[in-house]
Amino acid sequence: MLYRPGLMTAAVIDGKAVAARIREDVAREVSELAGLTGRTPGLAGRTPGLAGRTPGLAGRTPGLATVLVGDDPASAVYVAGKRRACAEVGIADLHRHLAGGVPEARVADLLDELNGDPAVNGILLQLPVPDYMDGAALTARIAPEKDVDGLTPISAGRLAQGASGLRPCTPTGVIELLDAYEVELEGAEAVVVGRSNLVGRPVAAMLLERNATVTCCHSRTRDLAGVCARADVLIAAVGVPGLIGAEYVKDGAVVIDVGISRTEDGLRGDVDFEAAAERARLITPVPGGVGPMTVAMLLRNTLSAFRLQALPPQPAKR
Repeated sequence: MLYRPGLMTAAVIDGKAVAARIREDVAREVSELAGLTGRTPGLAGRTPGLAGRTPGLAGRTPGLATVLVGDDPASAVYVAGKRRACAEVGIADLHRHLAGGVPEARVADLLDELNGDPAVNGILLQLPVPDYMDGAALTARIAPEKDVDGLTPISAGRLAQGASGLRPCTPTGVIELLDAYEVELEGAEAVVVGRSNLVGRPVAAMLLERNATVTCCHSRTRDLAGVCARADVLIAAVGVPGLIGAEYVKDGAVVIDVGISRTEDGLRGDVDFEAAAERARLITPVPGGVGPMTVAMLLRNTLSAFRLQALPPQPAKR
């Protein structure tokens, strides 16, 4: 099919609607676990009698500790949104704010304190931290069972090896969107544009887990448009507004735009939406696509961490 301007064929993936369903599920389960409601029929199949069969679990509430260092306005907005989301689903907001200029050792001590606090089930260190601090080293201090951002080296290693563990929120949100729209991943050719530790690498690993054939592109990739045009599933996560044009998109492909940049024309993704939509079968908008999924998956990760920490250790298999 030739590229014909003005002909939009793609269906738009509604990330807000999918995220809202996930939030509702989390809120129902948190309510059940806290003993505020009776058993919820919709949850019975997934977590049958969890509160009843786990001593001490009923009446407890999952807790998320967001940690903000300094007064970066954008970071403050992001953290405020996560705190509001916690309140909406009943997760305890255990936020900590350290003023700018504090020694890195003070942040490390706080993370260690939160690691040892049984009321804290999830810890999220808002990045970036001030320039004089080592954000990677601080993130690595978070206990893997409380790493609801899925960014510690242990969490990354578990993902790379296909082992169970908490997964990064945005990549998990991408997979959830693909599942919600019944996109077949097994055997599909998937191309990921971007190799960051936040999105590119982990989403590539998750696609491999689902038996997709995965190519990860980056700034040194030759013939980027040609590589992308082979993709059944194309995921862009580089932060370059409008990079992915029509010539990058295979007819009938599924296009997921993770990038978001503030421009003179407003918020824009990595994908030229109008051009790509003329060839794609499904496409995410910016905003309203992947973005809402990130916070939704953070809430789900916090609930998952709470359950794993509350369940008694399982005996080793002989």
